[in-house]
Amino acid sequence: MAEAIPDRAIIGVLRPFVRATRPVLDGLRESDPFGLRARVVGAEAADGEERQLGEKILDALAAVEVPGTAAWAAMGVPERSRWWVRRVGRFTTLIAAVPGIGGALANRLPVSKAIGAAGQGLLLVAIAGEHGMRDEDELVQLLGAILFRRELEVTAPDAAADAVADEQAAEIAGDLAEKGTPPTIQRIGRVVWRLGRALFALEGELDKRPHGNLLHEGLGMLPVVGAVGKYLGEWSGLKKAAQQAEERLAGYKRLI
Repeated sequence: MAEAIPDRAIIGVLRPFVRATRPVLDGLRESDPFGLRARVVGAEAADGEERQLGEKILDALAAVEVPGTAAWAAMGVPERSRWWVRRVGRFTTLIAAVPGIGGALANRLPVSKAIGAAGQGLLLVAIAGEHGMRDEDELVQLLGAILFRRELEVTAPDAAADAVADEQAAEIAGDLAEKGTPPTIQRIGRVVWRLGRALFALEGELDKRPHGNLLHEGLGMLPVVGAVGKYLGEWSGLKKAAQQAEERLAGYKRLI
């Protein structure tokens, strides 16, 4: 039987992981390619002219629940959390389905395990943020509890360990860590792959994370429909991770 990975090793991986999720989540949260946040839904056309079809479509999209819009501001925490499940789930599934987004890393990492773990980790940090939890040590504890079923005792790192975590996080985040770098899908996708590579250092612990059911696993082993089974299993696991996070965060109160 393989020796269990010590808690300090898990903390050493999760700390830079949490730091590196920030530019990815900012990219997923703040991406606004059509300028929807600045639009006034239902605004009248200047000089009484009839609004063009494209303008009407953009007005309709501005009413969609995305961060920064009036619809988003009216949502409660549970609704925002469900938005993140869809956003992260669909995005990480896209990366898994289109390996070119991940670059050379896609040829060296098992897709379901690496991307599944990175996607769940991203989701947990995003949902925690909606509950007001942004403290790094608390986030590391949250990820440890749900991804690895470990109740970690996390303390602030010393100067040397903090510098190492910063260096590792910067390597994972790549050019997205640079202020002003636009969060394109390719850039975000490559960071997600590197997040997966970071978690793969804990390969022996990754099977503890939330998974799909036996039906999903069985489908995943069959030819032709195997990809469907893996997709459904990862989607189910992502929703389970979100539910566990919601239960754990239910009584969390942000300290002011």
